[in-house]
Amino acid sequence: MHQTKRQPRKMGWRFVFPALLLAIAISGLVRSLWLDVYYIPSGSMEPLLEGGDRILVSRTDFQAEPIRRGDVVVFDGRGSFAALNSGKGPVVDSAAAAMQWLGLIGSDTTYVKRVIGLPGDTVVCCDAGGKVTVNGAALDEPYVFPGDAPSTQKFSAVVPEGRLWLLGDHRSVSADSRSLLGAPGGGLVPMDRVIGRPVQILWPLDRFAPVARPAAGPTTQNGR
Repeated sequence: MHQTKRQPRKMGWRFVFPALLLAIAISGLVRSLWLDVYYIPSGSMEPLLEGGDRILVSRTDFQAEPIRRGDVVVFDGRGSFAALNSGKGPVVDSAAAAMQWLGLIGSDTTYVKRVIGLPGDTVVCCDAGGKVTVNGAALDEPYVFPGDAPSTQKFSAVVPEGRLWLLGDHRSVSADSRSLLGAPGGGLVPMDRVIGRPVQILWPLDRFAPVARPAAGPTTQNGR
């Protein structure tokens, strides 16, 4: 009599699809609530962040502590830095959003800049020494790209409640709140459009490093 051995059951492809869906769901939950990864497309935040960097962004830092002057923030620029929609239609916009979420392309509506003006601040360029002032006090800005002036564009703006005035560190190439004075939204970013704070440079590996916060100072809660 021949004995037959029971063959171990193979998982089969029917388990792969549910496992993939579960992995996507968990990834989506983490990225929507806690941590996400963003691509830096330009040099507007050099030398801190360079074009081509991939950064880890914490969505919870500003829930635990208020935004400080000097913080670097990632934000949704629609309605302030960019049009509310691309004009290409909802299907194209949805497809682009999906590809951005998967990391296949960069976002053209997500930006990273530094907070210079908090709600109620008066931000002016420039004083007799060529420095940007906030409420009449000159800012010390060691993060500005070496060789750049704090700003070659003159401006004066009062930051409304619930909004932020943002500049890039590489001032000579950055399009930021200065560039949008008088435009719809005026380059003043609503605080509820802030996505989070960069906490780590992930890629390339030779630039793997934490992104430090500025020392304690004026915040959106304690004002000037």
